[in-house]
Amino acid sequence: MQPDHATPARRASKPNRRSHRVRRALALLVLAGSQAAIAAPAAATLAAPGAGNGAAGSASALIAAVIEHRAGHFDKAARAFDELARAGLPAAMHNLAVMHLGGEVTPASVETARGLLEQAAAAGFISSQLALAELHESGRLGRRDPAGALPWLRRAADAGHVDSQVAVGTAYYLGRGIARDESQALDWYRKAARAGDVGAQYLVASMYETGLGVAVDLRLARYWYDVAAHLGDPAARGKRDQLDRQLSTATGAP
Repeated sequence: MQPDHATPARRASKPNRRSHRVRRALALLVLAGSQAAIAAPAAATLAAPGAGNGAAGSASALIAAVIEHRAGHFDKAARAFDELARAGLPAAMHNLAVMHLGGEVTPASVETARGLLEQAAAAGFISSQLALAELHESGRLGRRDPAGALPWLRRAADAGHVDSQVAVGTAYYLGRGIARDESQALDWYRKAARAGDVGAQYLVASMYETGLGVAVDLRLARYWYDVAAHLGDPAARGKRDQLDRQLSTATGAP
């Protein structure tokens, strides 16, 4: 069987990968200064018990600032986010950065936004890590820089963000921002597959089937196609059934 060298990249970018599409859209909305996106990731992360992002009073102040932003009171929101950011609140750093990127503060500065995002990202704020990756990939910092985006994606991936794991795997598979390495691509796709990402499960199966980054192993390929099939991927169901016939013939089963 000849390897389908386009399969992992094509499957990773398919629009029917629902979780990737939704989270990627959120990242773009954050960079566009969306009122919805400015509220949801920041307030939700801050309010989570044990999140390490501040006490209840800071959470209330952050929510109040988000409400001001939603009402169009950008000056009040920016002042509140700035005060909370200076107190070390990553969610406020992120939201103030979003306002700079959206031109909602005067003077607005991409470099100021970048600094705020880097502070929040260094504190483990995944939304900021993804926003920084998007800034580098989009060229908003002056040029498109996949290599600059990759460390931020890697941080999010290391923290268990599944779409980032797929993105890092695809970067290795395509050699985008880093030397091409099919074995590393498989490792990252496998992490996402184990976390339940159906697209990544199909990719892992395909790589085992065709020997990309690993020795051909049709039984493992069949296993991952079966996992993806049970989660609703019709193409995986067809590939699983095809391998069942192939394995049956190889073993001489009736």
